Amino acid sequence: MGVGPRYDGGAGSAGGGRDFGGGRGGGAGDDDAEALLRARLRLADEQIETPPGLWDRVRASGAAPAPAVVALPRRRPYAVALVVAAVAVVALGVWWLVRPEPVTLRPAGPPPTVKITVYNSEQACRTGRSLECALRLARDPRAEYAARGNSAGRVWHGDDLAAHCVVTDGRMVRDEAGVTSTRWYLVTSGQGVRGWLPGVRTRNTREVPECPAGQE
Repeated sequence: MGVGPRYDGGAGSAGGGRDFGGGRGGGAGDDDAEALLRARLRLADEQIETPPGLWDRVRASGAAPAPAVVALPRRRPYAVALVVAAVAVVALGVWWLVRPEPVTLRPAGPPPTVKITVYNSEQACRTGRSLECALRLARDPRAEYAARGNSAGRVWHGDDLAAHCVVTDGRMVRDEAGVTSTRWYLVTSGQGVRGWLPGVRTRNTREVPECPAGQE
């Protein structure tokens, strides 16, 4: 069949056929192929595009971010001073509304009295202490001065008496010189006698407080 020559031509030539052995043949061609492969890989890597929103989804799927720290606004000195002044005004107003009333300390004992001096309009009775020159202290400043039983005691011209208070609407009394008055002084004599002296029986020039209701 004529197969011999074809077999020998395909495998017997020592230098004209390709080498399929284990050694690398044609080193420059392999380097070109490797460089071409690397260039294609680099091009493919450059052509890869990141899908839109990928990084947002990555961040959303991760741990929740720490809460942001918001810096408080700095207080300016004049604002602080204004607040302090407003608080002081409010405190002063509250104190003014609830402040305690002033307390007047008075010494223990009877209330203070005003000294008044007995005056007799009769010139002859300004010396001595006879019964005829005695002046009456009444029990009731609104009863008749000379009525029986309206006598609390006797005083004489020049006696100093302690006046506690005065009423201005008592019974009108006229002295020997014609002087009239409705003022009556609640007094205590040096002997401790307490009664009412008609205003015409003194020439008092000092202020005496009015008697409170029910004092008579």
